[in-house]
Amino acid sequence: MPAAPFTPAQNTALAALAARGAEISDWCATIFDFGETAWREYRSAEWYVQRLRDEGFTVEEGSGGMPTAFCAEWGNGDGPVIGLYAEYDGIPGNCQAREPRRAPRPGLGFQAGGHTDPHSGLGMAGLGAALAIKAAMERHGIKGGIHFTGEPAEKLRGSKPIHAAKGYYDGLAAILSFHPFYMAPLCNTVRWDTHCGAAYGMVYRFICDAPERWGAHDASGSGAPIPQAHSAVRAPGAGEALTLMFTASKALRDSMLPHTGGWSISEAVLTHTQATADNLPAGLAELQYMIRTPTLAMAEAATAALDRNAEAAAAMTGCRWERHWVSKSRPGLANHAMAGAVWENLRSLGAPEWGPDARAIAQSIQRELGLEPMADPFIPEMTQLLAPQEAEAALRRDLPPSQSHSTSDDYTDMCWHAPTARFYIARPALRAPEGYAYPAWVMNALGGIPATIDPMVRRAAQVLATTGLRVLEDATLRADAAQEFTRRTGGGIGGSDWLAPLCDYDPPIHFRWPEYVTTPRGHDWWIPSTMPHA
Repeated sequence: MPAAPFTPAQNTALAALAARGAEISDWCATIFDFGETAWREYRSAEWYVQRLRDEGFTVEEGSGGMPTAFCAEWGNGDGPVIGLYAEYDGIPGNCQAREPRRAPRPGLGFQAGGHTDPHSGLGMAGLGAALAIKAAMERHGIKGGIHFTGEPAEKLRGSKPIHAAKGYYDGLAAILSFHPFYMAPLCNTVRWDTHCGAAYGMVYRFICDAPERWGAHDASGSGAPIPQAHSAVRAPGAGEALTLMFTASKALRDSMLPHTGGWSISEAVLTHTQATADNLPAGLAELQYMIRTPTLAMAEAATAALDRNAEAAAAMTGCRWERHWVSKSRPGLANHAMAGAVWENLRSLGAPEWGPDARAIAQSIQRELGLEPMADPFIPEMTQLLAPQEAEAALRRDLPPSQSHSTSDDYTDMCWHAPTARFYIARPALRAPEGYAYPAWVMNALGGIPATIDPMVRRAAQVLATTGLRVLEDATLRADAAQEFTRRTGGGIGGSDWLAPLCDYDPPIHFRWPEYVTTPRGHDWWIPSTMPHA
């Protein structure tokens, strides 16, 4: 069946995106160059807030108690409200310039933050769509509004569980969630039934308050502690507790959960000894974990195993321990009405296209790596559409029949507050010669160079804008999506099958998350750029 033609309002939105294409490209490069990481996206959030205000939006800064989050609103009278959002966090250790060679951004080392997915393009597609929808609503007198949130720390599943718990998604007619293609078969398609799963993130903190009390008492047997020199027996300390927790949890990982379900657990050291004197025990150490599972029950079971390990490690090293939540994210909820609307517009628009400039950049990267440049250097999936049902069937081939969810992303918390569609647009990726794997910097560079990333941003913005306007203009679609949401939740928000927000913690903004610093030496990453690097 051919896709339906676009309405006059949708065509106005597409024209608005075309007219602002150069601006959007420059904006995308700006956020890429900021390269800020979770909970520390200060410049990126400030940029979005100012741009949205300049465009006529009312913006709440620091929404949900998160300094780098925001909530922007624009309305054109009473009517339905569409939800869109931006992400803008990168990842430490992925600093890459917008160049077809491995190079950090000016003045930084490779250990600084950088965009990998890239969220710089994800967020800019959302912003471009919001501005295009606004232009169409104004020109055609469409009633309703736009709800645009800034979502920090997605890599830690950070902001959306908090926004959800505080009611920021309630009352929306629908929410649209876009992500750059990141794994087959999810390329130029829409998720159908199998949405992302649950994710629990936490920081285990070990504190050694009184190392002098470790095994040292007077000869009378009174049990009173006596002062100890640095060389005397004292508690091993928080550094050893962290090490024990780290190794014990790796050793027990295979026994935490069954070998099914595609679950994973990973860790990152936040604070470890920070030694300024090597003959004193560490008083504080922190270890972060992220658990990705299909179900909440599995996440709870893995958390219980980690808790036991933390308690044992603390007891062995003269420490006490604490667990602090970073994320408790629900599994996703399908909505076929919304997924079908996105797919209809994606079919009408087609897959993104990459021109001669993009191919030339891809070929220069291949030369840089000592490879023979290919006439067609990009993977074929980039320019192909895949129907949601076909993507679903391909995804299910590798999953147990009983598994309902796969991988993780915190858009899932939005799904329980409004009908939500999740779709993917191809990002640039290179064909590889037989047996060859490209280094990680290649994908990062392609995600920042305008000629290679702009086609993705442009197509995603077009899909978001045309679908957002379809929601605002089509009462039948809204009714169908709402009815399906009510059915799947057993009555809507608060229904018998509805999953309530899990967030019962404050935003975890006070930990030592990696960040940029400004000192008399200048603007730098917390690991100095002057350190030797490969």
